[in-house]
Amino acid sequence: MTPDQKFARYVRLSLVGFILVFLYYVIADIWLPVTPQARVYHPVVQISPQISGRVTKVLVSNNQPVKAGDILFEIDQSTYLLAVEQAKLTLDDAKLQNKRLDTNVKALEAQISAAKAKQHEQSLLKSRGEKLYKQNSISEQELESIRANFAASKSNVAAFEAQLAEAVLARGTSGEDNLALRHGANQLAQAELNLSYTQVRALSDGVVANLQLLDGAYALSGQPLLAIVAKKADLVADFREKSLLNMHPGSLAKVVFDSCPGEVYDAKISTFEAGVSDGQLSANGLLSTTETSNRWVRDAQRQRIHLQLLKNDQALIANMPSGARATVQLLPESKFGQWLGASQIRFISWLHYIY
Repeated sequence: MTPDQKFARYVRLSLVGFILVFLYYVIADIWLPVTPQARVYHPVVQISPQISGRVTKVLVSNNQPVKAGDILFEIDQSTYLLAVEQAKLTLDDAKLQNKRLDTNVKALEAQISAAKAKQHEQSLLKSRGEKLYKQNSISEQELESIRANFAASKSNVAAFEAQLAEAVLARGTSGEDNLALRHGANQLAQAELNLSYTQVRALSDGVVANLQLLDGAYALSGQPLLAIVAKKADLVADFREKSLLNMHPGSLAKVVFDSCPGEVYDAKISTFEAGVSDGQLSANGLLSTTETSNRWVRDAQRQRIHLQLLKNDQALIANMPSGARATVQLLPESKFGQWLGASQIRFISWLHYIY
């Protein structure tokens, strides 16, 4: 065989190999989809103080495991202790004011009793004066004077009753339902709540991450100062949309982690993501923006799925760092396809020893 014939044979074999590989890629992308775009994500809780103040003590270190309720750092309490004392004084002042109002009410009730007694006396004098006037025993001027005294006694009773009503209204209800006491108790509760916020605690179990906080730093309310990476983990993978054509929740999968080369783990699809950020429209009052691309064949859209490891391997990813990379192989329902997919992901797992 001449060199030209050998070269022609190599070209034909290369073309046949390329066509076979291309056909396998097209078929496998639909029936045996695989993606290296998979990660382990942990929920990250940003820790922000609910009050402002100088940080007096940082009680944790970077990458330290913490439990929910553990104190992370403390804020200067002096201002908030004073606020608690001021609220207590306000509450005590409200109690004292209520006692003064109670005394005032009792004094007005006594004055009303005296005024009513005086009114009764003037009523008797008025009746006696009218009888004497009919008997011509007193003059009309004396009768008018008696009537005027009776009217004045009535007005005096009405004035004291009005003052009593105002005093009762100012006093309010008795007991803990009193408005002034409720205001004072509310201020005290708010001050004590703010005082409790001087100890910033972990809200969930996890690991302290990216701790840059030092004693003496000034903490602002609502500004994150550190993060806690929760133990709960989620394995997600991004596939082209057409690769998920024959997949559904519950479909089997194989997973290889970059941190565990040569190890293949069984998994299943738990859920499909509801959408991607490119598909989110916001009501911003602007007209819609059309997509523009100069490429003849645009990039394929990827869809995210969530996976769950089987055989109690979920604890494995719980101990992995957030962002750990993985490769996911989805399996069809046919036995041959599952065997072929398992072989393909096994080959990829061996390659993880190299790259």
